Formats: sequence, C-alpha cells, structure tokens
Amino acid sequence: MVEILYKSTRGSSELLKSSEAIIKGIASDGGLYVPAHMPKIDCPLEELGKLNYKELAVKVLGKFLTDFTVEELSSCVSRAYDDKFDDLKIAPVKKVGDAYFLELFHGPTIAFKDMALSILPHLLTTAIKKQNLDKEVVILTATSGDTGKAALEGFNNIDGIKVIVFFPEHGVSEIQKLQMKTHKGNNTYVFGIEGNFDDAQSGVKKIFVDKDINKALSSKNYMFSSANSINIGRLIPQIVYYFYAYLQMAEEKNILLGEKINVVVPTGNFGNILAGYYAKEMGLPINKLICASNENKVLYDFIKTGIYDRKREFHMTSSPSMDILISSNLERLLYILTDENYDEVKSMMESLNKNGEYEISDIMKEKMMDFASQYASEEETKTAIKKVFEKYDYLMDTHTAVAYSAYEKYEAENKDNNKYLVISTASPYKFPVNVLESLDVSIEQSDEYAAIENMSLISKTKIPYAVKDINKKDIIHNKVCDKNNMIDMVKEVLNI
Repeated sequence: MVEILYKSTRGSSELLKSSEAIIKGIASDGGLYVPAHMPKIDCPLEELGKLNYKELAVKVLGKFLTDFTVEELSSCVSRAYDDKFDDLKIAPVKKVGDAYFLELFHGPTIAFKDMALSILPHLLTTAIKKQNLDKEVVILTATSGDTGKAALEGFNNIDGIKVIVFFPEHGVSEIQKLQMKTHKGNNTYVFGIEGNFDDAQSGVKKIFVDKDINKALSSKNYMFSSANSINIGRLIPQIVYYFYAYLQMAEEKNILLGEKINVVVPTGNFGNILAGYYAKEMGLPINKLICASNENKVLYDFIKTGIYDRKREFHMTSSPSMDILISSNLERLLYILTDENYDEVKSMMESLNKNGEYEISDIMKEKMMDFASQYASEEETKTAIKKVFEKYDYLMDTHTAVAYSAYEKYEAENKDNNKYLVISTASPYKFPVNVLESLDVSIEQSDEYAAIENMSLISKTKIPYAVKDINKKDIIHNKVCDKNNMIDMVKEVLNI
C-alpha cells in the first residue's frame, strides 16, 4: 500500500501522517491539509458494488488514512454507522422524477454532517492513541447550523475531549438553534455570536493560530483540533457516499457501470462538493459537479468568472447552512488548480483577507471545467419545494430545493443526456416553517413546532426523533457574545 502523507496548502514544509493531520485539524501556517498525492481506487466498480456502506467506507478510507490499520478503520466505521441511522442503507438513493436524490439526513441530527461527524470522533480518539498523546483535545468549531449539533452529538461525553461550538445567533433556524442549545453533555459548550457564519468561522481560525492562546493551552496540557471540514478527517469520510450513491444507481439498473453522471450539490463552505471532486479524481465516473448556490451566490459567480468577491450584500435566506461568503474548502481546490503552488494560494488567501477578492489565472479557469454552477432565488427555492411535492409526493428541505432548482436550470441549458444525482443534505423537518410556507400552508406566528406536526400530517411521514418534542427540552446553553469576544469565551471554558 502506498503511504499517503499530508501537507499544508500554504507551504509549510511539514509532512504529516493522516493521524497527525486529523489531530491538528489546521496547519501551523493557517493552511489546510491536503493529501501529498491523490490515491486511486484500484478495485473494479463491479467489486465495490457488492459492498455495503460500512465495507465500502473501510475500503475508501483505507486509501487515505494509510497509517490506520484495517482493524482500526473497521472499528471506527462500525461504531459510527450503527443504529443511530434510521435507514439500513445509511445513505439511500431515491428516484424522484428523472433525478436521483442521495438522502444524507438519516443520522441523529437529520443533516448530512452526521455522515462524517459520526466517525470523526472515533478517528480522532484512535489517532490520539496512535500518537501516544497525553493532552486533552479541544474541538473548536464554527457552524452555519448543522455542523454544531453533529459535533456535539459525535463527541458527546468522550473522555479527553472538550467541544466548543460558535454559531450565528440570528443566522440559523429555530430548530437548529434548539438542537444546539438543549444539548446535554459534560464536555460540550455552545455560544451564539452577534454576527454571521463568516464572522464565526474567521474568529475560530484566528483563535487556532493565536500564539498567546496556544502557549496558554500548552501550559494547561490542552491542544486545539477542529470538527469543521477544514479537518481532513471530516472531509475524507464524505467521499464514501458519492461512491455508494453511484453504485446504488447501478445496482438499480438506472445507469451502467462506468457511465458518467452529473452531481448537483447545495454548496456553502465547499467541503461537500470538494469530496465529490476527490471521488472523481479517485476514478468515480462523474461528468460535472454542479455547484448550487442560494442568493449568497459568491461560488456561482466564482465558477462563472474566476473572480472570488466576498464584498457583497449578505443575504439571510431560508437555506441558512449555505449563507456563507467565505468558503474555506475552496482553498484546497485552489491548491490543485495552481499545480500545488502554495505561494500562489497564500497570495490569494491574503488578497481575500485584505481586499475581499482575488482572481484566478486563465490556466486555472481552464482546469475548472469539472465544475459548473447555478443558483436559486428564494422564490425559485419555494417553487421547487411545492412543485416536487405536488408532482412526486416527495418533500424536500430548503437546501435540497436549491440543488433541485439548479439541476432543472442546468439540464434545460445543457441537455447532455447524463443522469443527475441531487445531494439532499437535510430533512425537511429541520426547516419546517419555510417548507410549509412553500406549500402555501400558513403557520401562526412562524411556530416551528406546530409546523413539525403539520408537516407530519401533510407528508404522511413520521417526525424524526431528533426534533420530536424539542421545544419541551431545557435550554442548557444560553450565552451570546460579540464576534470580537470569541477568544474570551474559549479562555473562560478552559480557565486560561
């Protein structure tokens, strides 16, 4: 087996084993860890098609996490993808009209972040043992709504680990907020911030590289790590479900093995679609990766023009997990597009930080041909939800509806005869008011709990355990801080 080591997108000379990269989360120079070279799948698709989700996960993860034994990976996978998922397939594919939906919301928090954050804690604790660390790990993460609860759930009450989550107080749905604020755990801490997700994410990154706080951490025998997809241990498990979805489509005779498909991904922080790109680079037959944006269409514009410009109005939409103007994982793609020129990547990141924008070269634009982009307005998102429910009796959440709208637009413009896989990232029960409003069902005073009950009746589906009676749970975390005071909250939690 070829050993895969990890290096920073910004030029640090260190080469780390996968267990070391997972523990650190973010490189010392502020860059993100990437594989020193991309592994390929050397097993025929016919053979992979015989595997269940757990077996496939061990196979794919083993290509990247080469310092983990098969036994270690199998243990991590078995503990991650167990009966906390309410579907035996873990990530089933459903045919809806002419499209295929990969449902990634069957985990404990009914959003796609469960797919990676169910296994990351096990990868991390295994990595800590492998590295013989005697430090307590502090998981520091920012969330636009879903990562936070998934991290709290995944790392809950694990010895030797503390979890600190920051989220935009006024930038998530009420259900998302309550999932975090009512979370019980003796090692978990949640803070709302006065600001948006970009503020939370930028604040976390600054804390990671702050020399003074890292010195204080070391003196108290702590070290930082991350549960965001900036952590390579969060990103790599997401590759698995792209393979699994493709193989399901083939098993159902919807495609022939080897036939290319288009994949439509509702995208905010770029991690999910990047995992799809990694799958394609490994050998999965993907034609186009279609980046679906909401009204915060910074990625749509970037893919169309090659100019990344965050200097624009920030929109709070009905798909809040995509309300992002700084897409961290895009840095990993830039590293590939520049032929691993870390000076160029560093320059672009500095320009984004100082000037709010950068532009890629013509050569890089040509290399972006694997990607396409579309976006959906708020009205188009609502229309998609209503149309699909009335026509196919299938209820989408707002993020999936953005992707569906993008699929329809792209298909109408291109008609390339490929089948389309739409990535469904959350259950409609996570955004009940917005979904029901799209169906022209009025909810008095935007009551999300009444909306949940109504949604169950209208859709003839069972209310997921993750949100059932959530309004009756006690609020555990109620602190809100200014975006500039996040570091003070971390110091308070850690007593440093």
